[in-house]
Amino acid sequence: MSLRSRLRAIPVDRFLLLLIATVALAAVLPARGQVAEAFDWITYGAIALLFFLYGARLSPQAVWAGLLHWRLQGLVFLSTFALFPLVGLLVYPMAGQILPAELALGLLYLTLLPSTVQSSIAFTSIAGGNVPAALTSASVSNMLGVVVTPLLVLLLASGSGGAISFDAIEKIALQILAPFVAGQVVRPLIGAWLARHKPVTTVVDRGSILLVVYAAFSEGVVAGVWTSLDWQDLAVVVLLDIAILAFVLSVTTLLARKLRFSREDEIAIVFCGSKKSMATGIPMAGILFAGHAMALVVLPLMLFHQIQLFACAALAQRYARRTSGPVPSVTEAAAAERRSVEDAVATTNP
Repeated sequence: MSLRSRLRAIPVDRFLLLLIATVALAAVLPARGQVAEAFDWITYGAIALLFFLYGARLSPQAVWAGLLHWRLQGLVFLSTFALFPLVGLLVYPMAGQILPAELALGLLYLTLLPSTVQSSIAFTSIAGGNVPAALTSASVSNMLGVVVTPLLVLLLASGSGGAISFDAIEKIALQILAPFVAGQVVRPLIGAWLARHKPVTTVVDRGSILLVVYAAFSEGVVAGVWTSLDWQDLAVVVLLDIAILAFVLSVTTLLARKLRFSREDEIAIVFCGSKKSMATGIPMAGILFAGHAMALVVLPLMLFHQIQLFACAALAQRYARRTSGPVPSVTEAAAAERRSVEDAVATTNP
């Protein structure tokens, strides 16, 4: 394979390129003064709308039906909200000795987040795994994450420079929980429409993240937080992200085999139990860590997002090689990802 072909095979998330461009824009033209205040209000509304759409898109009926496979769902839940946080608690003190406090806090924070939905389903499908189980696991993780992640941050990060004030708790209730519940209530009315108009939800999902990233990095540039960051810090964060992901992938694979899950169930467990959602994590960080150098807090998560795409793309193709069919190319895998997500989402809508 030529060098050009190998470079094309690298699973770079296109949205990550937009994030990099947003960071660059914030570095050159940061929001200041009244413009920054306006962005705060716009971001507030975008996050509320984001969680409203989350609630409107997730089907409680599909989630409850999938919970019948309680052993699989329980293992994914424990990996997401028990194993990962334990790893974060082990890594945090060490990271705090060699990294700026906000970066170390960001490493802890990413371990407290729910799993992804889209990529968990997509990689499970590419690898030949149990897609309905992956859909349920990812949906349950995101539904519970709206409540569990803030509670874990309150419990585990309160002594780590990330204490949540009563004002932050109120914002969580008004900006996350209330819109999410409202979305669940009106889901019978608008769920089918949202399923037919996926660009609407895509624009809100990605637009809200870009707004939060721009506001956070603008604040960091204005406050001068980047003067304390060098390339060695970034290298350490990348290495720790890789170590965290490698450990969780290894443990989930070992447990799935020790507990004698089928190969299809093992794939769903590995991919759903090892992901962390940037789509949920970045908007939520804007509420949970208000007043902190939020740009540094979310940086480990942004790096982890791309690392998990690299690792899981390679792992999905490795699983696929064990089947009788041909291994999908990266282009075919991307097409399969889109189809699997669309098919899975369609099963959750009337």
